[in-house]
Amino acid sequence: MLVEMRIYYCAPTRLPALLDRFRSTTLGFFDKYGIEQIGFWTTAVGADNHALTYLLKWEDMAQREARWNAFQQDPEWIARRAETEREKPIVTRIENSFLIPTDFSALR
Repeated sequence: MLVEMRIYYCAPTRLPALLDRFRSTTLGFFDKYGIEQIGFWTTAVGADNHALTYLLKWEDMAQREARWNAFQQDPEWIARRAETEREKPIVTRIENSFLIPTDFSALR
């Protein structure tokens, strides 16, 4: 198992727009492409409270590349994402890391 941690840093005041896009659009595309989420979090206390952090679960990097690339190239996804950013951008920066659970992790 491989866990991908993604952190989306939003422009000021744009976190609600990102949350709405995930609720109403992105998660449907995740389902379409078999992208399995572990969870989503906003930052209550920390360096940046305009951030959304989420974890995705993959069998391996090959599965991740196939499914993520198909999702990113979907013309409907591209159009709907562009529509949400028509007035101004939502995300200013994205970080992602790939995590492998230890043998003593509750999640393996």
